[in-house]
Amino acid sequence: MAGDSPVNAHDLLALLLDPGTFRSWDAGPVDVRPDPAYAADLAEARRTTGLDESVVTGEGLLGGRRVAVAACEFGFLGGSVGIAAAERLTRAVERATAERLPLIALPASGGTRMQEGTIAFVQMVKITAAVAAHKSAHLPYLVYLRHPTTGGVFASWGSLGDLTVAEPGALIGFLGPRACQALSGSRLPEGTQRAENLHAHGLIDALIAPGELAAFVDRVLTAITAEPRSTPRPDTAPIAAGPAWESVLATRRAGRPGAADLIRLAATDVTSLHQAGLILALARIGGHPCVLIAQDRHGPPPGPAALRQARRGARLATGLRVPVVCVIDTPGAELSARAEEDGLASEIAHCLADLITLPVPTVSLLLGQGAGGAALALLPADRVLAAQHAWLAPLAPEGASAIVYRDTGHAPQLAARQRIGSADLAADGIVDQVIPETPADPGRFCRDLGHALHRTLEDLANQDDDTRLAGRLRRYRRLGTSPHRRPLPAATTWQQATPPQPVRLGQPQPERPAETWRQFAPDAHRAHPACSS
Repeated sequence: MAGDSPVNAHDLLALLLDPGTFRSWDAGPVDVRPDPAYAADLAEARRTTGLDESVVTGEGLLGGRRVAVAACEFGFLGGSVGIAAAERLTRAVERATAERLPLIALPASGGTRMQEGTIAFVQMVKITAAVAAHKSAHLPYLVYLRHPTTGGVFASWGSLGDLTVAEPGALIGFLGPRACQALSGSRLPEGTQRAENLHAHGLIDALIAPGELAAFVDRVLTAITAEPRSTPRPDTAPIAAGPAWESVLATRRAGRPGAADLIRLAATDVTSLHQAGLILALARIGGHPCVLIAQDRHGPPPGPAALRQARRGARLATGLRVPVVCVIDTPGAELSARAEEDGLASEIAHCLADLITLPVPTVSLLLGQGAGGAALALLPADRVLAAQHAWLAPLAPEGASAIVYRDTGHAPQLAARQRIGSADLAADGIVDQVIPETPADPGRFCRDLGHALHRTLEDLANQDDDTRLAGRLRRYRRLGTSPHRRPLPAATTWQQATPPQPVRLGQPQPERPAETWRQFAPDAHRAHPACSS
């Protein structure tokens, strides 16, 4: 827990790096031509800390890996950043980029050095430019916010991490409490600028004590390092397509495995970044690094905040050049005034736009329920897999029935007519592979899904970016317009509309034609005036 005596820069580096491996990159600080009063302040800071500036940079080994580090010393004029500190920090970032090293930033600062004025304030721009170039080179930039971190440091290089973690109890905020009260005349509510509050609002990925930081960073660097393993490719097996409504009921059973079970049994080296309603994590599947974006069926319905986390995961994957694996399992999006006002529809739209244009490999897994826009938001991918009983629909079948028939009793019929089951999704070109389920052995089911994801990531890794992205765009451009699509049988009951059809794993399926709304429900125009045109 952060206290009155925070860990100093050199002690923290000793905790973080392998013993005896730190090597300084620091030359003497540039001359800022201080006035006598400021020169005295600098001399006293150097005497008390044994350092020549507020920033220490260098390299070392962490878990045997070479990394670059940059740490503030709060004891040196409050860790404030002026011209000399900014120049040292910028040079370190540029060197880390040139030598293609992961960079770990460890700020503890009150912000701009007030003794140097505006020229020091504007230094944050050049530090930010260097960090942006480092990230553009697809090199990891990890930030550990220490007690305290405020002002221009927090509002620039302290907030640009691919991952941002913080010291428990740390004071972290845009403006420190003293300055905030002096300018506004009031204090912020207690706890507003504490690390725990920022973590609760999704601005910090994790709370990590200084002594645990090395293990955390080692796990992150392991998770984004590819060490692919081979996996068996079993013969394809037929799956009988049962009634869609039976699948809907199967996905709602209490004991059905969810995303957390899948991750526990199918992934390794997992670093969780977010868990409220949507699981965001770094992990490896079969040795392939990925960003996992998974809907948690046991959590609250995904709302705008969860979708923003999904988009954040897509950006993280792009920056680190690792694949994205989305897991869909949701009864629908959050339905509330707050969700509407917070931009639910906009976040769904931006998720679609992000995923369809993402430059890294993408895989989407329909694990269970796939109702509405919240499910669609995570669907676009190079490859789409589905569990045998997974389904995808514009609305939960009861909702569709309420729109078409003004009751929920026709839900089984509409589940069939809308072709929401995995077999029909494969036949219509929405799903590439259906994985059989083993209800009696949930562990095997999750491991089988993991093997399928492993094989898919392995296949996508062998494609160049341009070919893969062009194929993804072409896939969705052609969806529903193939001249070879079969007409839907004219059945009106769900039992007639879903005759058992064998589906073979991993093989292309015959396509179906696009349907008008009246073909789904011939009586809809009589039941609802809005459908009469």
